[in-house]
Amino acid sequence: MSTPVVATSGKQDFIRQIVREDLASGKHVRVKTRFPPEPNGYLHIGHAKSICLNFGLGREFDGLVNLRFDDTNPAKEDPEYVEAIKEDVRWLGFEWSELRHASDYFLAFYLAGEKLIRDGLAFVCDLSAEQVREYRGTLTEPGRNSPFRERSIKENLDLFQRMRTGEFPDGTRTLRAKIDMASGNINLRDPALFRIKHVEHQNTGAEWCLYPMYDFAHALSDALEGITHSLCTLEFEDHRPLYDWSVDNVDFPNHPELWSYLSERGFPTAPAKPRQIEFSRLNINYTVMSKRKLLTMVDEGLVSGWDDPRMPTLQGIRRRGCPAQALQLFADRIGISKQNSLIDFSVFEGCIRETLDAAAPRRLAVIEPLKLVITNLPQDHEEVLSFPNHPKDESFGTRAVPFARELWIERDDFMEIPAKGFHRLVPNGEVRLRGIGIVRCVETVKSSDSIVELHCTLDPESRHGMPGADRKIKGTIHWVSAKHAVTAEIRLYDRLFSVPDPDKDDAGKSYRDYLNPDSVRVASGFVEPAAAALAPETSIQFERLGYFSSDRHDHRANAPVFNRTVTLRDSWAKPG
Repeated sequence: MSTPVVATSGKQDFIRQIVREDLASGKHVRVKTRFPPEPNGYLHIGHAKSICLNFGLGREFDGLVNLRFDDTNPAKEDPEYVEAIKEDVRWLGFEWSELRHASDYFLAFYLAGEKLIRDGLAFVCDLSAEQVREYRGTLTEPGRNSPFRERSIKENLDLFQRMRTGEFPDGTRTLRAKIDMASGNINLRDPALFRIKHVEHQNTGAEWCLYPMYDFAHALSDALEGITHSLCTLEFEDHRPLYDWSVDNVDFPNHPELWSYLSERGFPTAPAKPRQIEFSRLNINYTVMSKRKLLTMVDEGLVSGWDDPRMPTLQGIRRRGCPAQALQLFADRIGISKQNSLIDFSVFEGCIRETLDAAAPRRLAVIEPLKLVITNLPQDHEEVLSFPNHPKDESFGTRAVPFARELWIERDDFMEIPAKGFHRLVPNGEVRLRGIGIVRCVETVKSSDSIVELHCTLDPESRHGMPGADRKIKGTIHWVSAKHAVTAEIRLYDRLFSVPDPDKDDAGKSYRDYLNPDSVRVASGFVEPAAAALAPETSIQFERLGYFSSDRHDHRANAPVFNRTVTLRDSWAKPG
């Protein structure tokens, strides 16, 4: 027997403790988990927690992790979602051991259904969906047995086989488990195992019109793949008895026909008895994560698509410029527990800032431009300055930044009538231009009462290497050389919703009513040439403005487009 693997990771939570104990006891020699999304939509930030947990365990314990598509509902699934999910997992920095689909096992599930019928544990039911609900009972009242529950094994097998061949219309018959209609757990009140759907499947085409229910297929898929720890969110805790019932009663190794079929396809010699473990899902404020609501926002044009940078989808988060490492840090920071809690969006933004502060090179940009002319420099004055790419890390090197007589500065960096505590440029006041020296505003040029240009003089003694370079002055502002600047589209994104709980039912309002009207603003600004030349999907900090990313689809060197990933500080923090 192989030596059990013990992780060296210092992470501590109840799931990792279970895994450590199972390895130490010899119950498992190697951990095997899976990430099992249904391909009926794009993954969102909540899925990132599960991805990081499952694949993280694989890394920490030298285990195996499958990516499995639980594709049992063909009406809502699409190959587009399959490809996007694979891309998202890889973008987060993970690779799966095997790529699987629940649909790979459809014949195995069907044979398992036949076995349950022969064992007297399943029957074909003709009740409609509405009648099934009537018979099921309530939380305080037991259900009633279906009138078709006592059909003979022979009749059930015949009907089940005819269900498979497509003889019956959708919804007319189901295969149901025989468990207990009086159970206090409604999930055990003779749940459906198979239903009829004459719908093409994204993986199997028109081969099947009989599809397994999720709970049944999910449990058996875990067993067939040798999954040791089946990790899911808390809403599946009440489903665990059905999960265990399915694995125990199908009993793959003791079913000769079924086991012969599986062995020919390379399945483990002894399917595992997986242990389902539940943990709290990610709940984060200022967003919604219902696939139905996200789809509605896309269909109604409330956002520009699934990868709209305001969306909580991984595609949207990525396009906004959030690095995968920030999502991994976020997953680590919120941890794993059994306790449901609401995470503040600022925690996520803080992880982005922390990651990008170390990883993002710096560049100069002006979003709301105001012309500044240095009048005591010649009109043809040009020079090239050397700027560090990162003030905290010399390994980032330096870059050439052009400087000329006319500059763009941020309009907010000048006030004609300064407010108390304003330490930037004012009439007849001084400010330091980043990397250049100190200028004094000597004249403002107006058009229709609007200031369009500032005339300033540069103190030559304040330039780098000169005696007055260290002269103390309170304000320092950034700039871009007007002659060399590249016009850029700068998309200023913010939170999609204006309230912490857009799902709340308040006076008949819906989440649509809480969309933040300021969640995106598009500005035409200027960037230094070294910013325009960046490749798409490159994260940077525009000094003093925030963290941005060159758009992965629209950015071009001659027509740059930048998305604001996050501000430098939390602009949503409550004062005081």
